[in-house]
Amino acid sequence: MRGAKSAKWVAGAIVVALAATACGGGDGDSEGQKKGSGPEGYVSIDVGEPQKPLMPADTNETNGAYVISALFTQLLDFDAKGEIVYTNAESVETEDSKTWTVKLKKGWKFHNGEEVTAKSYVDAWNWYANIKNNQQNSFWFSDIAGYADVHPEKGDPKAETMSGLKVVDEQTFTIELTERVPYFNYKLGYSTFAPMPEVFFDDPKAFGQKPVGNGPYEFEKWDHKKLIQVKAYKDYQGPNKAKNAGLQFKNYTTLEAAYKEVVSGNLDIIRQVGPTDLPKYKQDLGDGAIEQPYAAIQTLTPAFYTKTFKDIDPKVLQGLSMAIDRDTITKTVLNNTRTPATSFTPPQVKGNQTLDTETFTYNPEKAKKLIKEGGGVPENKFTIQYNSDGGHKEWVTAVCESIRNATGVDCVGDAKPDFATDLEARDKNQVKGMYRGGWVADYPVNVNFIKELYHSKAESNNGRFSNKEIDAKMAEGDKAESLEEAVKAYQEVEKLLVEEMPSIPLWYYRINGGHGKAVSNVSVDFHGDIELTEVTTK
Repeated sequence: MRGAKSAKWVAGAIVVALAATACGGGDGDSEGQKKGSGPEGYVSIDVGEPQKPLMPADTNETNGAYVISALFTQLLDFDAKGEIVYTNAESVETEDSKTWTVKLKKGWKFHNGEEVTAKSYVDAWNWYANIKNNQQNSFWFSDIAGYADVHPEKGDPKAETMSGLKVVDEQTFTIELTERVPYFNYKLGYSTFAPMPEVFFDDPKAFGQKPVGNGPYEFEKWDHKKLIQVKAYKDYQGPNKAKNAGLQFKNYTTLEAAYKEVVSGNLDIIRQVGPTDLPKYKQDLGDGAIEQPYAAIQTLTPAFYTKTFKDIDPKVLQGLSMAIDRDTITKTVLNNTRTPATSFTPPQVKGNQTLDTETFTYNPEKAKKLIKEGGGVPENKFTIQYNSDGGHKEWVTAVCESIRNATGVDCVGDAKPDFATDLEARDKNQVKGMYRGGWVADYPVNVNFIKELYHSKAESNNGRFSNKEIDAKMAEGDKAESLEEAVKAYQEVEKLLVEEMPSIPLWYYRINGGHGKAVSNVSVDFHGDIELTEVTTK
């Protein structure tokens, strides 16, 4: 989010989506635009149509998260190494990891001139968490005392506000949790914890189409499935003040189409070059080529509600994992732009470990043996759902071929036209077999890649994996007395994941993008996102 970007499906966020969606770019529609960057001083980037309206608590995928991060700022963020940097907060402190005190910096305003106060946060969080408002990221507030009252498992809420949130004064509020959570301050770096102005509560639905934030950019227009445009907010108080005049988030039907626009000078930045152009993009873009690892992982995730994977023996999933030749696929199809996974978490997060297992190592003989011992795959075939606008077809085909050749189990891709359609199918439990999962860090702790994806109540657990023992172990980790102890506890949870296989880790991400000659100072944060506020135009 993904918050993260959104717990972010790229991604909350929220999915690692390799690319954008919808219709072709173009040069914009304003007079006096320079080629490639829209109005004078604006920077253009390929970012597809957000799945949801532009509301922080209802966004857990990267397309929407890019825009949310431009428009809103939460209490804190992270630097390139994943360390905390205070933005709207002066401080976030605790003595017991259960009660946290937040002090805000003075002088912050929303884009309509309203002051950003403690009440702006408390009111927003209570609204986000309330079950009546049906926000995708409401689960993120479940640590706060009183969450069960506003978001019961069944029935209507018993209260309108969480008892754990208290406004002390205009710049101070406290957060009381139901139990100790030593990493809670890291969670606050996710964009879903952004504040809201009073106008939001008048008409949330309309607000999502024309949001008023407190971030480095203010909203200008949203031409659906074509363009979102924002301009630099001149009174922004944060450390990440925009160094350009504004941004254009442009839609393209394919990565290849976006890439051509960068090469021709009609688009400034592409986040991810597609497989077709990877072999030549460094030559084409020269100093504008970008290659950098970041905190994200690609997985294959079974939909455990389907006939194929309901009550499946984990041995079968372990066997399918061992039937995937990660080394060859990353070197050939993905042109050395990915690193084979050895765990469920990427190297850039606290607690990443190389698991003592053969499950992620290619071994056709053992793969066949495990699948047979586990009772096989029903009908001896399954599908992998993916978004066809994201450059995934080639590697999905290669994975299926590897599984088929190694085990005889048939595997075929199930393409959806764009990322939003892919996500909707997951949300509505309409996946037919497995889906292409990908997750980018919302905060740089292993918890984010475990609890947010595999806890039975996690919103982003689209495979509907459920295991009471693993849930209980996560709860124990959350009660740890320090961040270090919590990280160690979740490392033990991760070892249990190998036994149960809620997903099949494939590889860690590297951003392979680039920019044209009209912009400079293009850098990447630990999420793998372009630091758009730093980009300058020539």
